[in-house]
Amino acid sequence: QVHLVESGGGLVQAGASLRLSCAASGRTFSWYAVGWFRQAPGKQREFVVAMSGSGTNTDYADSVKGRFTISRDNAENMVYLQMNSLKPEDTAVYYCAASLWGGVPRLQNNYSYWGQGTQVTVSS
Repeated sequence: QVHLVESGGGLVQAGASLRLSCAASGRTFSWYAVGWFRQAPGKQREFVVAMSGSGTNTDYADSVKGRFTISRDNAENMVYLQMNSLKPEDTAVYYCAASLWGGVPRLQNNYSYWGQGTQVTVSS
């Protein structure tokens, strides 16, 4: 069982940076791949980035590649999403999720545990 709590969202101007954090419970957090997803108003939730349990492998959506960076600290049960050069189209609720699937899963159905989400708003 894993409980996830996101934080760090807010309102920023285009071009700014934000760092989202995801605090996880559980003693075996390193077994889980982690992912960030987002849902903009009126749109379906979409994949942003995933990282394997060890942190060795990552997979980014094309829309954020080169701007966003995922990292994790398994000793502290933390996952981070550094978001640079933010754009208005990055505005969404961002969710942290954990999966026991191997690798770096993109499919939401592969994730069993989800946080409550944190709002990111980027003004133009």
